[in-house]
Order: sequence, then structure tokens, then C-alpha cells
Amino acid sequence: MKAITIILLSVFLVKSCSNQAQNDIANSTLQYTASTRGFFQKIVVINQKATISRDRNGEKFPEEIAISDKDWKEIISYFEKIDLEKIPNLKDPTQKRFYDGAAIANLKVRYQDKNYETTDFDHEFPPAEIEKLVNKIVSLAKEKE
Repeated sequence: MKAITIILLSVFLVKSCSNQAQNDIANSTLQYTASTRGFFQKIVVINQKATISRDRNGEKFPEEIAISDKDWKEIISYFEKIDLEKIPNLKDPTQKRFYDGAAIANLKVRYQDKNYETTDFDHEFPPAEIEKLVNKIVSLAKEKE
């Protein structure tokens, strides 16, 4: 009887932790921006929706897309693994942006009324700690090109 109780309690705890992570990211904002003189891309992810803007001046309306359940679960799993307090100190793996070899990019996260922002890094070459999350966010915009 104790074994059954422990198993049921374990399943319940795992399920509630998973739901908590989903609720946490549902109340968060992820914003990825990349730009150069001739390129601009801003992707804002909020509660299973992405808004994609390719116009730096705001003259064209941003495109809004629904994020599939599969992609949303991936985003949640990548988000859970990030230590938000370390985001401002992440090191960029390349410096191609210094000679126009890559667009300048950054990631901003608004989570539980706190803002976290990376230092600038090269578009398509994010710091390893956020690489999977950033690549997933960018892939949402590539699907709509």
C-alpha cells in the first residue's frame, strides 16, 4: 500500500512541476532581436504565440503566428534549463558582428516581473547556454519566410 501511495504521489508531483513550468513561461515574454544596416528581425514569444517583425520602423504590421503544441513543449523544455540570473553574463562564442560578418542579436526575457537581457552576440551564433532556445525561436520566423 505504501508503494502505491509513493508512486501516485511521485506522478502527481512530476505532473504539477510540468504544469508549473508551462504556467511560468505562459506568463513570460521572450524577445529575440537581430539587426544590421540591411536586416532587421524581432520575434516576440508570449503564451504560445509569436509576433514576427521584419520592419525596424514599424511601418508594416508584424505577423502573428500560433506556436504548435510540439514547438511550445520544446520551448518550455529549453526555457526550464536556463539560469536567468546568468543571462547578462553569458559570453558570445564569435565576434563576427564587429566586421559586419553577422547581425547583432540579443535575447530579452521578462519573467515574474523581472527583466533579463543578454549582451550582444552574433545572429545564428548565440551563447551555448541559450543556443537551443534561441535557435528554436528563430526557426519559428524561418518557417514564415
